[in-house]
Amino acid sequence: MLAKETTPSSIVKYLDQYVIGQDEAKKVLAVAVYSHYRKISTFLQNDGSIAKSNVLLIGSSGTGKTLLCETLSRMLAVPFVTADATSLAQTKYVNEEIEATLQRLLEKADGNIEKAQLGIVFIDEIDKLKASKTEARVTSGESVQHALLKIMEGSPVKLRENQYIDTSNILFICGGAFVGLENIMSKTHGFGFISTSGDDNQNILDRLNKRVKPTDLFEFGLIPEFTGRLPIIANFQNLSRDMLVKIMSVPKNSIYKQYVEIFRAEGVELSIGPKVFEQISEIAIEYKTGARSLRGIFEELMTPVLYVVPDNPDIYRVEITSLFEEPHLLRRT
Repeated sequence: MLAKETTPSSIVKYLDQYVIGQDEAKKVLAVAVYSHYRKISTFLQNDGSIAKSNVLLIGSSGTGKTLLCETLSRMLAVPFVTADATSLAQTKYVNEEIEATLQRLLEKADGNIEKAQLGIVFIDEIDKLKASKTEARVTSGESVQHALLKIMEGSPVKLRENQYIDTSNILFICGGAFVGLENIMSKTHGFGFISTSGDDNQNILDRLNKRVKPTDLFEFGLIPEFTGRLPIIANFQNLSRDMLVKIMSVPKNSIYKQYVEIFRAEGVELSIGPKVFEQISEIAIEYKTGARSLRGIFEELMTPVLYVVPDNPDIYRVEITSLFEEPHLLRRT
């Protein structure tokens, strides 16, 4: 349950410390989570059941969908697990895979069923479940969508040792890149039939035009029943170079700050120039994987330096001014 002082704006402020950008998606997710847990606390007191609003996150790979969900669950102190829709579509035993996901949720809750039943399940690459006649799969994407319907709406699921977990109050968040959805939207959107005047708010009309409609998802390949279980939709923007730079250096747990602490423990000051972050960001943009490749490139940069430093106590400062120049190792004389 949410603390009384927890509001959508306070949730966004917390997320801002760890996740760069995606301001609109943060607001949508914050309100969705706030509403979800407030409804649970209200209706549980009255022995009622809630009409659950699961969430769909749409955005390219590496834009922060999983990170946002993980950070959110950490703030709320609720158990959180991820599942891969692609894996579900590649097995004969979809229901067993779903049960295994819920079993992991229970383990994250230290075996506490009540706590697990208030958790969050993030299902990634949900767009890969679209109906397709060309893809050879053990289980069709459409049949996986049908298998997920019941648990997303809410039902008791049998786990190991004859335990049952009720998914009625578990928040399901689905994510995917949905490549090609923009083309569908460009053909179907446009509220030209709405009579407008100078008094109308153009921002509202623009927002309506940008909103993903259920019919867009139907045409993409999601079945109407499945789309109906995901009434809340948040769009993630592609990351710019400036955003990628900030991801490496600004958040509380950024990769740069982590290495600053590692070097500090060795009695060494680490200094990385702005140019380095820009160069890494440019490479990440070329890779077209969003923020996913940032850590790997940064780790590769730091590996030879961290290999040398612990064996040389006379080094007191490391300066890196370019990705394509040797680091400067300053030594005590």
